[in-house]
Amino acid sequence: MNPITIVIGEDHSLVREGIKRILGEFNDFQIIGEASNGQSFLELIKSKKPEIAIIDIRMPILNGVEVLQDLKKTGTNTRGLILTAFADDEYILDAMEAGAAGYLLKSVEPNELAEAIRTVHQGESVLDPKISLRLARIWNEKRRGNIKKTIGIESLSTREVEVLKLAIKGLRNKDIGVDLNISVRTVEGHFNSIFNKLGVSSKIEAVLLGVAFWHNTSVEK
Repeated sequence: MNPITIVIGEDHSLVREGIKRILGEFNDFQIIGEASNGQSFLELIKSKKPEIAIIDIRMPILNGVEVLQDLKKTGTNTRGLILTAFADDEYILDAMEAGAAGYLLKSVEPNELAEAIRTVHQGESVLDPKISLRLARIWNEKRRGNIKKTIGIESLSTREVEVLKLAIKGLRNKDIGVDLNISVRTVEGHFNSIFNKLGVSSKIEAVLLGVAFWHNTSVEK
């Protein structure tokens, strides 16, 4: 199996070197480029065409959101994974709308980062469970119209609720299938139904709506 090709966009050289060192420990990753500002990073992505781009939100010239917006506009297949210190909430919300496939804190453990890259590479989305509640609250405060969408959660079936709650806990589709003893294809079917009922287009949006709806209760299996 060919390694997953990765580029890193991070303006702090120490952090950039740390990410490279961590990912270098895994045989299924290949780092093919890096950049310290958004403009150079965007040009790097377009020339190298990596499968995964690890993106810092705050970069000079172009920030991470602007990089994502350009990639979305041009239809680039590279999937963006945000790695952030969570200093700028609004940037992260904008990044979600710009098509980021995942959001992780820079305090993430090496194995968790590696697993997130694999998950995003498989076409899924990832959201660090440690920040999901905060993100959901901010997301709904900024976009009051989503209150109506949270009501749609009440229309979810019992199985769809189980699937969404496991996604909130950070489980991938494969792991959700194992937990519920159903196939990955069935899990995907449940998510399609969830998206339709909630009026969203991604797992991250569904997760944020779920967190906002259940924020006063613990998510149990």
